[in-house]
Amino acid sequence: MDRRAFVATTATVCAGVWRPAPRARRHIERIGLQLYTVRHEMERDFEGTLARVATTGYREVEFAGYFGRTPKDVRALLDHHGLASPSAHVSVDTLAPDAWHVALETANAIGHRYLVLAWIPVEQRRTLDDYKRVAERFNQAAATARAAGIQFAYHNHDFEFATVDGQLPYDVLLAATDPKLVQLEIDLYWIVKGGQDPTHYFERWPGRVPLVHVKDSAGPPDNRITEVGKGTIDFRKIFAHPAARIEHYFVEHDQPADAFASIRTSYDYLKQLAF
Repeated sequence: MDRRAFVATTATVCAGVWRPAPRARRHIERIGLQLYTVRHEMERDFEGTLARVATTGYREVEFAGYFGRTPKDVRALLDHHGLASPSAHVSVDTLAPDAWHVALETANAIGHRYLVLAWIPVEQRRTLDDYKRVAERFNQAAATARAAGIQFAYHNHDFEFATVDGQLPYDVLLAATDPKLVQLEIDLYWIVKGGQDPTHYFERWPGRVPLVHVKDSAGPPDNRITEVGKGTIDFRKIFAHPAARIEHYFVEHDQPADAFASIRTSYDYLKQLAF
């Protein structure tokens, strides 16, 4: 072997030795469901619905109301069906001091680690100053929550991404809140409908997005919500992003034609999704 061939062979071998191994692909270990998807079924048969959610394969649920059940009863049913509920949605009225105290006690009794504000009413978000006032209210409620061992988070829609005075209200809200106190549950359907890329927020606010709502869009022109995997959102790309630090993935569909069929379709897609 001449010198030129030796060098070429050595370089090839070395390149083979030092080439980094491909990153192992991951799956979602515990797929969750936002129970708003099956709210009508919950109203008719609370325990039976939780049972069907569990037998479908879901291991986590996010509540959007308890339908008159006590925290003790809810916790017992979750335990019975092998479910955990790391989070629940609350309304802005719940942030009133007395109501917030009750909500935090309920969260601890059931086992929630997050309480998520579902949305901001229209009359409280007309201007950027309104959003700054809301941000201050979030900081105060979140500090109280932190003292009780609960993390506060905010769930977006698409209205936060409609420009006001040249700025995105979502960006104003995030800048005006303490990132340790106020974390984010990014709704992937709504943020995409609002014209934004969720991975940009993963990058700008690393570690601030422990929760996501996983629902799909049929795309323009009507952007109809559809089952996960049936639409246009690239969930593999989103979940695989290096800055994504998602801990909880909650399937949601606002108006499913058949709720149980819908949650089965979405579950089956996410179960096999590797990223």
